[in-house]
Amino acid sequence: MSVIMKKIVFLILLVFGQHQIFAQDFSVSSYDVDITIHKEGYFDVVEKYDLNFKIPKHGIYRNIQTSYEMLNEAGEQETRKIKLSNIKVPGYNFEAPSAFGQKMSNNLQIKIGDAAIYLEGPQQYTISYRVENAFLHESEAIQFYWNIKPSDWDAPFHKINFRIHLPDGIELSSDEHFVYAGRRGNDTPTEDFETRFANGEFSGVSKPDLVSSGGEAVTVLLKLPLGSIKEIKPFWPFWTDYGWTIIVALYFFVFYWIWRKHGKDDHATTTTSYYPPKGMDPAMVGFLIDDSGDTHDLIALIPFWASKGYLTIEEIDEKGWFAKDDTKLTKLKEINQGAPLYQRQVFNGLFSDGSEVLVSSLKDKFYTTMGKAKSSLRDAAQKYYINKSRRIRNYTMIGFAVTFCILVLVFMFYWGFIAAAAITVSFVFLFIMGQFLIKKNEKGTAILSELKGFKQFIKVAEENKLKMLLKEDPSYFESTMSYALAFGMFDKWAKKFDGLNLQPPTWYYSSTGRMMSMNHFSKSFTNSIKSTQSTMISSPSSSGSSGGGGSSGGGFGGGGGGSW
Repeated sequence: MSVIMKKIVFLILLVFGQHQIFAQDFSVSSYDVDITIHKEGYFDVVEKYDLNFKIPKHGIYRNIQTSYEMLNEAGEQETRKIKLSNIKVPGYNFEAPSAFGQKMSNNLQIKIGDAAIYLEGPQQYTISYRVENAFLHESEAIQFYWNIKPSDWDAPFHKINFRIHLPDGIELSSDEHFVYAGRRGNDTPTEDFETRFANGEFSGVSKPDLVSSGGEAVTVLLKLPLGSIKEIKPFWPFWTDYGWTIIVALYFFVFYWIWRKHGKDDHATTTTSYYPPKGMDPAMVGFLIDDSGDTHDLIALIPFWASKGYLTIEEIDEKGWFAKDDTKLTKLKEINQGAPLYQRQVFNGLFSDGSEVLVSSLKDKFYTTMGKAKSSLRDAAQKYYINKSRRIRNYTMIGFAVTFCILVLVFMFYWGFIAAAAITVSFVFLFIMGQFLIKKNEKGTAILSELKGFKQFIKVAEENKLKMLLKEDPSYFESTMSYALAFGMFDKWAKKFDGLNLQPPTWYYSSTGRMMSMNHFSKSFTNSIKSTQSTMISSPSSSGSSGGGGSSGGGFGGGGGGSW
């Protein structure tokens, strides 16, 4: 066999194979559609199918498009969403989405049949449903534009009949009713149907030689008189499209009102202070200044303990192109058992395996200890807050959580995904901000006044004043640096001591030896603390169109169907 002949045989087999793949497993011998238009603004559809299953099947499914992108009379793009209800399939089991399910999708599927039952040969199906929001109210007429037989059916239709019943008193002339058939987009009225209008009914029947195959549609366009069909408009269009923004704004307003009444601290006069409150460690200071127990509040305890003689810190300069520097903590003595619980949790957790610890060894292990210490810090700080305020915060956050669960479903149903996402983001933000829904008592307000003054001094301290403080207390920098770290202002604070010939703390080392200058110490210490903070909180990653004219397939009621 020649090469050419082989190619020809191959092409024949390929075409035959494709034909077998796409061959229909059922055909529709007769299809009847009965539509009743109601002046109230909706219409009822009854579809009857006489079909033949060529091979055993469970049943059929009917797909109906519910969302359409179209141009209005002003030439503006518009999204139209139709609604189906009262779906019925007499004599058969069927599945159809709820109203909420329709909101979640742009298509509706009616699946008919039973997975445990196979059918073969002639069958009859009747599908009925009501359609809303599918009239086009334009300046010259009200258009009924519907695909009697949509284009995406997986079977040939051999005979098609339709009847459309109009409300009483409506008469249509020959230039007010049209039928289009054939491939999608065909805008020439078809001659494949015999049509007539009589006694308020527009009807049509396909000619004997018509077979409407997959990809072909039959569409009816009626131009009804103005005022004959009620236009269902939303009472407030903005609410229909963007009402969710008002609810989100109200969500924030309620939170703000509660904060103003029960969470906002009383005014605390800023009193200049050169030292942190006596007897208060940097972790508690960091909590009270912003009502939040952050990671850097607890990390600030490390230089605080070092200044008290409990440990030393050493920066280890690892060699090699890809090696990362490390930090070694060495315990000098046990922490006082009378220290707050959060201090003991962090200190004992660091040195649980001995008197020395490399910070890198804490990776993906220490985060649970930090979590417990944060909780203990929060509990210890409650003596500076009003108990009633704390209860109101708890009730508020529970109320907001319950409200969120309701609103996210309502938003998804009425306004869609964007609205549901907006209320979700809002809830997460307000849940985080809920930490500020707690008000300090008189003692807490007095301490806050002192803390604000000390923090302000760190910002504006002048060289002469620092010289005086160092003269009075040579360890002034060491005793205050951990508090500056808790405020997030260590770099700024350390820089103020650069020109004062101050020796770096003796408890901080580098693998190359002692720190020779405050500038060197500041840079090295900052890098060590940043690395320590990220390591101590690290955790293992988890796995884990319309217009005056029409066309076939161009109206509402797009979709199709098939067998299963």
